[in-house]
Parts: sequence; C-alpha cells; structure tokens
Amino acid sequence: MQSLTLSATDHAPRHLLCLGAHCDDIEIGCSGAVLTLLAQDPGLSVTWVVLASNERRAAEAHASADALLAGVAKRTILVQSFRDGFLPYHGAAVKEYIETLKADTAPDLVLTHYRHDLHQDHRLVSELTWNTFRDHLIWEYEIPKYDGDLGNPNFFVPLEQDVCRRKVRNVLASFPSQASKPWFREDLFLALMRLRGMECHAPSGYAEGFYCRKAVLGGPGGRARSSRSR
Repeated sequence: MQSLTLSATDHAPRHLLCLGAHCDDIEIGCSGAVLTLLAQDPGLSVTWVVLASNERRAAEAHASADALLAGVAKRTILVQSFRDGFLPYHGAAVKEYIETLKADTAPDLVLTHYRHDLHQDHRLVSELTWNTFRDHLIWEYEIPKYDGDLGNPNFFVPLEQDVCRRKVRNVLASFPSQASKPWFREDLFLALMRLRGMECHAPSGYAEGFYCRKAVLGGPGGRARSSRSR
C-alpha cells in the first residue's frame, strides 16, 4: 500500500485540534495518532476539547489529557459541561462554542467524530466540525460501541506496539468511572487497532482507522489540507 507522510518540514501540521463529545472519546478514537504525530514533531501545538462532562468526568479528562500531552509546550485543554447525551438539544449553544474555537485557533489538522456515528452527540460534533472548519484537513475517528456502527475507514495511521500499550493503559487508568461498562476493556481496544492494522498492512500489525473525506495534496503553502470550499 502506498504511504503518504506529514512528517516532512513543509507538510507537517503545526497545530492539532482534537474534538470529542465525551471525556474519553479522543483517547479511544485517536490518541494513538496523536502520540505518533507528537513523536514526529515534539513542537506540535495541541488544542484538546471535550464538550460533555460533569465534575467527576472533567477531572478524569484533564488528568488523561495531561498524561498524554506531557512534554507538549503549547497545549490547551478545554473541558465543557454540556449535558451528556443531549448535545443535539443544545445545538445552538454547542455551535456557538465551536465557532469560538475557530476564532481562537488556526489548526492544520482537526480530529473529530465519524460523520455516520450512531451516537447523537458524536454525530453532532462531526457535523459542526465540518460546518465550522470548512477549509481544513479533517480526520474523522471511530468509537466502538453497542450500536455496531463501525464502517470502512479509508485512511490509516500505523501505530508502534508501545504506542498502542500506552494508549490503552492511559484509557483504562484515567477513566475509572467507566470501568463497570462491559465493553471498557483492554482486549476490545487492542482488537480494533489490530483489525485496522491488518487492513492497512501496518508493520507492527496495529493502526487506527480514520475517514478523510476531502484532501488536497500540495495545496497553498505546500501543506495537505481539505478541499471543501468556503
């Protein structure tokens, strides 16, 4: 399989925006890719945004992000308190908040939820990401769940095995509030990465899958970017 790279100086993202509806979504969906990008470019700046939380889960989210982004000099962790499961019913307020992110950040790469995720909160975040960041490179990540809504990703980030282990250790250690859920297990998280690794023939056997709906190779300034018009 032919590989593309974002690690070259003139193509690498400088600012990464990670969007998650819930406190563990970014970690489960794309923290392996985040760790891989940070290893390629320790100077990368990161804005990490969680939309739905309560007091306990907000503390977990901050601790998790701090652990994953340790050593990142330019990082911003934002955890909001919108009601879990009700984001579409607070759509105007959520949209206004995400619009403030566009005013305050200039990301080269946005990581967000899969457009066809069956969780209503996830789906809204994806829709508002595309609505707001209309000329950006966007990767949509996936979350395994009871709904059985996993699709066929068309973009893969191969992961080293130590990155997979760090990702899973962090998820399990950082979110004790989720430990009683029968799906919140090491074998499930590793199984999905193993499946995606098989699909893209990753050297380690592990990868994260994404949906990259639009991209331009060698756009203005030489960087990969989305091609969606304004």
